[in-house]
Amino acid sequence: MDNLVPDQLWGLIIKELRMRLLVFLTLLVSISTAVNAGEKQYVVYEGKEGPGVGKHIVLISGDDEYRSEEAMPMMGQILARHHGFKCTVLFPVNQETGEIEPTYQTNIPGMENLKTADLVILFTRFRALPDKDMKYFDDYLKSGKPIIGLRTSTHAFNFPKNSDTSYAHYGWNNSNTEWPGGFGKEVFGETWYTHHGKHKFESTRGIVEQTNADHPILNGVEDLWGPTDVYGVRELPADSKVLVRGQVLTGMNPDDPPVEGQKNEPMMPIAWTRDYETSSGKTSRIFCTTFCSSIDLENEDLRRMLVNASFWCLGMEKKIPEQANVAIVGEYDPSFYGFGDFKKGLKPSDFAW
Repeated sequence: MDNLVPDQLWGLIIKELRMRLLVFLTLLVSISTAVNAGEKQYVVYEGKEGPGVGKHIVLISGDDEYRSEEAMPMMGQILARHHGFKCTVLFPVNQETGEIEPTYQTNIPGMENLKTADLVILFTRFRALPDKDMKYFDDYLKSGKPIIGLRTSTHAFNFPKNSDTSYAHYGWNNSNTEWPGGFGKEVFGETWYTHHGKHKFESTRGIVEQTNADHPILNGVEDLWGPTDVYGVRELPADSKVLVRGQVLTGMNPDDPPVEGQKNEPMMPIAWTRDYETSSGKTSRIFCTTFCSSIDLENEDLRRMLVNASFWCLGMEKKIPEQANVAIVGEYDPSFYGFGDFKKGLKPSDFAW
């Protein structure tokens, strides 16, 4: 460069600086894009005031039919806004599009959040997650921390027969000696069995079990109805405490009369608690309900039962109000349940506050 005149030299310097600046800016954009993509994989609602401050609830959605991807953000917002919990909501996400896709059964980003969770609310169906994600769930279960299971969580996992997973025993139809009936049967007390009410024709009236009517989970819970049918339950473990039974109605309206005969004699359990002893010797508080499609949760007392159950599972039953605030935050327009009827094109960020 010794023979270059000053103007030529400065020109080369400026050109080099521009190229380096362009590389730097490109790198910044790439980092920003990666960070933003990561942030959009799940949503966090920070509670600021209430008895739940300091407690972390992780709500896991991922079912094909009952619109858990709509229900879980709504419940997370209620628990955060009205009761102070930090709520992280996870979704089934298509890895190629970044969109919420309930039929995409192998990817629920954010499972690492279970490392700091105090409570898990599970609403999944037939998931086949990779081992690295299942380990987060398995570690959480062994910790003895509580779990709430909604509707299809009795059959939360399903691994193909040729799968090399270490968690095949979690599968809903597992027939091996370890956990026959899979995770649902082992932890909640039942796996998928049958529709007891006629699907999409006979709705459910929740009838409080009078012997347990004073349970704190039932504080302020009187009117339970939903258009989702009653699931069949064969025999719950002896340590289960039934809180609500499902009365099969003749139609899809709350004032329809009950079906006569064996469908209601006796009525099936649809909400119960139990203490589950984990393989580590620790005991988890468990609440399970086969209610809770997204449209069922338009029912105020059903939302209240879930809020109360969250308090109870966390050992905070003395802080359960007589009439917990379960007002919906913002708008909630749930889809009617059905396969393939999910709202297309949504990303987790669409549910952010």
